[in-house]
Amino acid sequence: MRLTRQTNYAIRLLMYCAVNTGRLSRVGDVAAAYNVSELFLFKILQPLVEAGFVETVRGRNGGIRLARPASTITLRAVVETTEESFAMAECFETGAVDCPLIDSCALNAALRSALGAFLSTLGNYTIEGLVSSSGAIRNRLGLGETPPPPLASMAG
Repeated sequence: MRLTRQTNYAIRLLMYCAVNTGRLSRVGDVAAAYNVSELFLFKILQPLVEAGFVETVRGRNGGIRLARPASTITLRAVVETTEESFAMAECFETGAVDCPLIDSCALNAALRSALGAFLSTLGNYTIEGLVSSSGAIRNRLGLGETPPPPLASMAG
C-alpha cells in the first residue's frame, strides 16, 4: 500500500506542531520547512481540524496547534482521516469488478487481512513517538534546539 502525498504531509504537519509545542505554528513556516506550497497545506489542514487533531487560531498573531496531546494521535487515525480509499485491488471496490472468481477467490480476504494488520500496526504509533528525538527534529525544521516556553493555555 502506498500512502498519498496528502497523508504524508498531514503527518509531517502534525509532527511540526508537536515539536513546536506551546506555540502557534504558521502554515507558511510549516510550508517553508517542508518545501511545499501553503495552498497544499491549507487543503490538508481542513480534515485535520474536522477530525480534532489541529485547531486554528485566527487573527494577526494566529496560527495552528495540536488540538489534543500528540500522545493521543495515532498514525492509524491520521491515515484513516486523510486516505480516501483503502482499495488495494480492484475487487475491494463494490461493483467495479467483472472477475468470475469474485465469489470463490480468497484474494479479497487475504488483502483485507493484510490491510487490517497494516492499520493495526499504525495504531501502535503516535505523533509523540515520531518526534521523541524532538531536539534533532526541531533543529531540522529550523525551530532551534530548545523548545520555547509554553503558551498560557492550550484551550484559549
